[in-house]
Amino acid sequence: MAAPLEVVVSSDSGSQLWNCTVFDLHSGSSLLSYRGGNSAARSLAVLRGEFLLSAQLGKNFINVWEIQRKDQLQQKIVCPGVVTCLTASPDGAFLAAGVAEEVYLWEVCTGKLLAVLSRHYQDVTCLKFTDDSSHFVSAGKDNLALVWNVCSVVQMDLSHAPEPRHVLSRHSLPITDLHCGHMGAQARVATSSLDQTAKVWELSSGELLLSVLFDVEIMSVTFDPSEYFLFCGGRDGNIFQVSLCSQSLNREKSFQSDGEGNQVFKGHRSLVTCLSVSMDGTLLLSGSQDETARLWDVQSRQSVRCLAHKGPVTNAVIMAVSANMFLPDSRPAVPLPRFSRHLQAPEGPDAEGGGAWVRPALHAQEEQESYLQKANRLYSLMHAVSDKALCGDGENSALRVAELEEEVQTLKKVNKDLFEFSSQLLTKPT
Repeated sequence: MAAPLEVVVSSDSGSQLWNCTVFDLHSGSSLLSYRGGNSAARSLAVLRGEFLLSAQLGKNFINVWEIQRKDQLQQKIVCPGVVTCLTASPDGAFLAAGVAEEVYLWEVCTGKLLAVLSRHYQDVTCLKFTDDSSHFVSAGKDNLALVWNVCSVVQMDLSHAPEPRHVLSRHSLPITDLHCGHMGAQARVATSSLDQTAKVWELSSGELLLSVLFDVEIMSVTFDPSEYFLFCGGRDGNIFQVSLCSQSLNREKSFQSDGEGNQVFKGHRSLVTCLSVSMDGTLLLSGSQDETARLWDVQSRQSVRCLAHKGPVTNAVIMAVSANMFLPDSRPAVPLPRFSRHLQAPEGPDAEGGGAWVRPALHAQEEQESYLQKANRLYSLMHAVSDKALCGDGENSALRVAELEEEVQTLKKVNKDLFEFSSQLLTKPT
């Protein structure tokens, strides 16, 4: 039997035999079970396709498994408090966790704690990276969603608290879930809240694009891959499908089921905790406190499969199968380091034994240049070399200028050809 392309990974808060389970997306059969504790809501993450991570429910540590070794924990990442949410950047470079009202950001390759962001006023409930790993969004019980630029956070001066790129502040009650669409820094972000609304934002500008009012509190939210529809899970167990291709120009509207794409999926008996859509957009996965995860056919809105659990479902996601998942003898290409709990490197005789340490803050590196200073110096050096090459030898300068002008014309022609070729590909009918 060939390995599946996509699988369902889910967890619940009641199972005593396993933490999370991998199901076949189409048959519903159980493929793998990872043992050790229970996972908190919105805390399941796959790192580099080689490690599975989840925050222990009600505890201050993160469980880490090698994705093909389901019976053995690889390590536990100890945090300063109970982890409320967890996410990993798609490029595998960073790991972010919510602890109370703070966001902790680690560099995966070294295990260094790069930043502790204290911009929220109440507990952080959810974290998501953009698909290009350039930004991440945090949301919490303080009704705020904050957009962070990863480069700004990593390059920050520890003497100054970093500021988010945008503050999304139109919710009036705690935010329960968020989802980042495609297109990196140009993505759209969806948020759901106890104020009975789901909102869609433009990440680059922080502008509110759409606000939909429901009759119930919204507990989970996601887009389909094409972002034609917004799916919202309600406290009453219903799942609402909102068309994003409506002709209406109103930014604020109330949800009404109709024939234009606004539909309701009925089947759960309790609040919907999580939502996920398959890569082709035909299947919707939902997890609920009624101890089931359901797979729905999006077009017909029928429940095609019910996956029973031992307790309320805390995480349920459809994900692509990693290369190592069904190869028990494989090993990660790069071992996972020990993760630091402190921003500053340990001092004294135990410093080298600690394993993980953090690069000093920029203000502490008085003898070294910052990244921007190095860039400026390199830029000035390049200009000085170019000027010398052009003007230092009067005999050859005219010839050199002619050669450069010819090269510029050649590059312009190449650029024009590439643009025309790309335009033909994009406008070619499928």
